[in-house]
Amino acid sequence: MKAMILAAGRGKRMMPLTEHMPKPMLTVNGKPLIQYHIERLANAGITEIVINLAWCGDVIRNTLGDGSEFGVNLIYSDEGGEGLETAGGILNALHLLSDTFIVINGDIYTDYDVSSLTHIAMLPHQAHLVLVENPEHNPRGDFSIVHGFAVSDASREDNYTFAGIALYHKSFFAERKTAFLPLAPMLREKMVEKLVTAELYIGNWYDIGTPERLAEINRQELIS
Repeated sequence: MKAMILAAGRGKRMMPLTEHMPKPMLTVNGKPLIQYHIERLANAGITEIVINLAWCGDVIRNTLGDGSEFGVNLIYSDEGGEGLETAGGILNALHLLSDTFIVINGDIYTDYDVSSLTHIAMLPHQAHLVLVENPEHNPRGDFSIVHGFAVSDASREDNYTFAGIALYHKSFFAERKTAFLPLAPMLREKMVEKLVTAELYIGNWYDIGTPERLAEINRQELIS
């Protein structure tokens, strides 16, 4: 199984920290966010990792190299310009990925054990999402879990937040063309067809979306 780390975003809310630096390269306890993901994937036995690049992508490529330092093989998917959004970035790199693959947002910190995803049999389902308890900045959440399936209904009071960690089968992206394409509408569409399962993770998870949140996590003692 292969994995993909989404690292092409502009990170506008993190300015000026991301003026010359991609958001996944910002450091938590002295280590780039993206390095935590690489190390966790390596510990789970996942050594083929695709990273998409756009804003300041050369910083990632020049810092991480081929991944041999971490015991993995890093493959880069260049998007150029402002990037292709989440689903567009995955589509652009789909030919580099295995039939079933893990996707992790590069701008989060978590101690989630990704090895658990390697034991999930996907088909006939096409995606499996990791949800977390709602942080202060997203109090209404994104999706709920009903009988193991992810459900999109903003009126529900039991919604949780999408952690930016998921397992996909390539069939999820069938008949889609590479373009500037967000992921959330596709997920909601597939949820209606009951093709998306989900789990709730209770553990360390942080969305490093603003300079204030980055400063907050750096004040805490975290176990990598």
